[in-house]
Amino acid sequence: MILPPATLGMLGGGQLGRFFVLAAHEMGYQVWVLDPDPASPAGKAADRHLCVPYDDYASLDLLAAECAAVTTEFENVPAATLEYLAKFIPVRPNAEAVAICQNRVAEKMFLRNHGIPHAAFMPVNSVADLREAGSELFPGILKVARFGYDGKGQARVASREEAIAAFQGFNNEACVLEQMLSLDYEVSVVLARDEHGACRSFPVAENAHAGGILDVSIAPARSSVCQLDSAQEIAERIAAELGYIGTMAVEFFVSRGALYVNEMAPRPHNSGHYTVDACVTSQYEQQVRALCGLPLGDARAHSAAVMVNLLGDIWYDPSQPGPDSHGAYREPDWSRLLSVPNLKLHLYGKHHARPGRKMGHFTVVDADPARALEVALAARAAIGIRDQA
Repeated sequence: MILPPATLGMLGGGQLGRFFVLAAHEMGYQVWVLDPDPASPAGKAADRHLCVPYDDYASLDLLAAECAAVTTEFENVPAATLEYLAKFIPVRPNAEAVAICQNRVAEKMFLRNHGIPHAAFMPVNSVADLREAGSELFPGILKVARFGYDGKGQARVASREEAIAAFQGFNNEACVLEQMLSLDYEVSVVLARDEHGACRSFPVAENAHAGGILDVSIAPARSSVCQLDSAQEIAERIAAELGYIGTMAVEFFVSRGALYVNEMAPRPHNSGHYTVDACVTSQYEQQVRALCGLPLGDARAHSAAVMVNLLGDIWYDPSQPGPDSHGAYREPDWSRLLSVPNLKLHLYGKHHARPGRKMGHFTVVDADPARALEVALAARAAIGIRDQA
């Protein structure tokens, strides 16, 4: 076991990394963050911020010399960086698992090869591939294989012609074409797995998105017990097949009552933010525990919870003139949230708000799931979040 006051390394400096830093500090560890953004939220909270690219090998050597183990907070850290560090210190999750999750084609092939339920798909490397695509893939969703997130790098396509146009709009990058399912709703499972194969799943969350970005998560999800158990079983099987060590998330579509894996995230997840306030152990503490070889904590929820994302849009007042169409820039009236007794506000310390940027979230906890949802939606409206048409 790696015990405090050891120094841990974090690749990536966003809000997920920031929560990891805070959890590690509470447990007595020090944390170094490597991230190229000088305004990195995790870097500002860390004991040291190495503000360099992920392939700066002199800094990687320093990280390996000073840190007892290294983890990551997002899936697009180059696998080569993880492989290099793994020559010297424990890196969890391993490069092989991250490489599968960071490429949508590799991810879909993994699901197919292991008999895990997923929507029909095909890899797309050329216009010719799309001309030969089966009719069952339309309507579909064309997604770039790498670096797509929050609805970016994907397009809904009703026909072969629309798919070809979208592919060319993505500069002929490698893509995956997925069959569009009739969607009941979406759920996700966040879990932690240790080096001995022990797994702890948090309560399944039900998720609603707006503009491709997570808007609201409800935990526990309003699904049948059988369906919730099945989602956790599938997620734990995926973690085992990957040989995964750390915290990860599996997102599911529910279509006509059946579960289909949508994506895997080799890191903590936005839909697991609620675990900080509603569970015995948060997803971030679990990440620390798995990284350090400690026994995993209790993932049980002590309260129902509803999490609401706070995007940069609410920093703009559309009723007042501003330099662009978003309106005047101003700080939101946080009293509207902080006056709610069972609401927990988390702001990420990002230096500038812009529409669509994740700036924070709040979680409402309550013994009554219905009351938690009612209070959260009222607070969401009070702070100025408007439903999209």
